[in-house]
Amino acid sequence: MRVYRYPSKEHVVPLKEFREDPKANPLDTPSGKIELYSSQLAELAKTWQFPNPLPGDEITPIPAYVPTREGVEEARTNKKYPLQVIGHHYKSRTHSTYGNLSKNREAHPQKAWINTADAKERGIQNGDQVLIFNDRGKIQTQAFVSPRIAPGVVSVPQGAWVEWDKDGVDHGGAMNVLTSLHTTPLSKGNGQHTNLAQVKKA
Repeated sequence: MRVYRYPSKEHVVPLKEFREDPKANPLDTPSGKIELYSSQLAELAKTWQFPNPLPGDEITPIPAYVPTREGVEEARTNKKYPLQVIGHHYKSRTHSTYGNLSKNREAHPQKAWINTADAKERGIQNGDQVLIFNDRGKIQTQAFVSPRIAPGVVSVPQGAWVEWDKDGVDHGGAMNVLTSLHTTPLSKGNGQHTNLAQVKKA
């Protein structure tokens, strides 16, 4: 096999015009500069009201780590649901678009990533059908066992289409079956990365 390197005729310099003359080429921010502190977020933090606030329901004007509901801290002490379930984008679809195409599903079947140690503890091997569940729902999908995902974390590709059976188990592997209706503080979206669950061999 050979590798060909295409010689670039020009180098890309991020924010080149801004760097050369920040006054003449301001950024699309309130100050026109790169902002580490956001006055807009600071104002939102003072004025927004959160109905039924939970841990993590805060807006910070500077980047900050905020422990949140059903996050890693809670997973460490939760005996019933000790695994943090997160969602990731998947190569066979854009969110849920193309999630119904049989050829895509055949080429890239839905698989939940689980760490080797977590899988071993549960008697799960690569390719096994697993049940991922919490008080909100249950999904059944294939396990992808790998040391490339952190222990205590299960990652389910987001955007799968729901396929309910008569017992209320989703065989499509839809991440939203497990997520809370409690929205995230700033975007008001669903919390794809703050879900606790358990996994067992199906």
